[in-house]
Amino acid sequence: MAAIEILKERKSQIYEKGAEPFAMTCGKHSLAGSVSQRACVFCGSRVVLYPIADALHIVHGPIGCAAYTWDIRGALSSGPELHRFSFSTDLRENDVIFGGEKKLYYALLELIDAYSPKAAFVYSTCIVGIIGDDVAAVCKKVSQEKGIPVLPVHSEGFKGTKKDGYKAACSALFQLIGQGITAGIGKYSINILGEFNIGGEAWIIKNYYERMGVEVVSVMTGDGRIDEIKKSHGAALNVVQCSGSMTHLAQMMKEKYGIPFIRVSYFGLEDMSDALYDVAKHFGDNPEILERTRNIVRDEISSIYPKLQKIKILLKGKKAAIYVGGAFKAFSLIKALRYLGMDVILAGSQTGNEEDYELLKEMCDEGTVIVDDANPLELSKYVIEKDADLIIGGVKERPIAYKMGIGFCDHNHERKIPLAGYVGMLNFAEEVCRSVTSPVWKFRPRRKRNY
Repeated sequence: MAAIEILKERKSQIYEKGAEPFAMTCGKHSLAGSVSQRACVFCGSRVVLYPIADALHIVHGPIGCAAYTWDIRGALSSGPELHRFSFSTDLRENDVIFGGEKKLYYALLELIDAYSPKAAFVYSTCIVGIIGDDVAAVCKKVSQEKGIPVLPVHSEGFKGTKKDGYKAACSALFQLIGQGITAGIGKYSINILGEFNIGGEAWIIKNYYERMGVEVVSVMTGDGRIDEIKKSHGAALNVVQCSGSMTHLAQMMKEKYGIPFIRVSYFGLEDMSDALYDVAKHFGDNPEILERTRNIVRDEISSIYPKLQKIKILLKGKKAAIYVGGAFKAFSLIKALRYLGMDVILAGSQTGNEEDYELLKEMCDEGTVIVDDANPLELSKYVIEKDADLIIGGVKERPIAYKMGIGFCDHNHERKIPLAGYVGMLNFAEEVCRSVTSPVWKFRPRRKRNY
């Protein structure tokens, strides 16, 4: 088989760890023609805001943009499910020529009357940026008439990368913060930022903190509520899980309200435990919180440890490729896979920065490929060359894995079970083991191996 070549313009964003020094290039717009796995600005904003379950979400643009719905990226709710609807102004040729502001105005009035949301988010798409609709003015007018926050999300897809969509979402969220009453919020209180409750993770994490004796004021944005977000400025600490999407909001809250923040990960035994201990140490003047944390960590690990040891025997020496949205997630995955006895042959992200990739270099073994904003050709190349047994990624990486004849684990959009927390680590290990050791792989033509 002929070697798969990399586009020369992409070489500065790919690094194979070895003796040769390399400075990773990142934060660039995707290369035209490379069919990037990275999503657009609009997609990034929807990732952050869509899980707010009692808000109206309306896409101002062509109907095709509204295809990015709840069913593509799940976000579970314990109550209202307004976020499961995907509304669009469905802009067409006449709207592009004459403008879509009136259409947006009447759509908002109709939807607010029909569903009585706590707030509304209006997402600007590419065409809106081109024709120049004043979305902010329409939102302000409707907000005054209906008495609820109507927030423009400036997420025109062509403006940048998925990270710019995160920032647009954070800017919209920040307009809500500070509007609520903080009376009754305790001294030992936190906001959980960057947890989107795709498989119920927010409920697991919230339960851990509450068992520690820490009050959770809001989760932004998994199973989120507008009223909780409005009073989130009353919390004593922000705990940032998805650093790529929510650090911008945490920094804004620190500047305006003086709320400190820490970065954590809820995936894997080590990082999950650190996430609890770091919060306990922040509230060090209350030793009871730290004692409860020790008990939780001990009990939770003890309950899953025997099962993990059996799985490790089956997975020892297997090879995994990781390609995820944020680099911080890749750090936790590398630790978790090593704990299971697996080798990481590729680690990449859509939104990593220079600091993230420096840390990835330190964490990865010799020969591991580190890649920023990959495309299907590159992922296929290294899966074949490094003889991977598994790809861990999202909805767009699944077809690559199956075409290559290897296992796949969804760590992003479509999964139905939680992968965070201690129970999540067991779920992850079991899913990886089922996928990698499935007897179906003995029928693949690319290589022959006894299973």
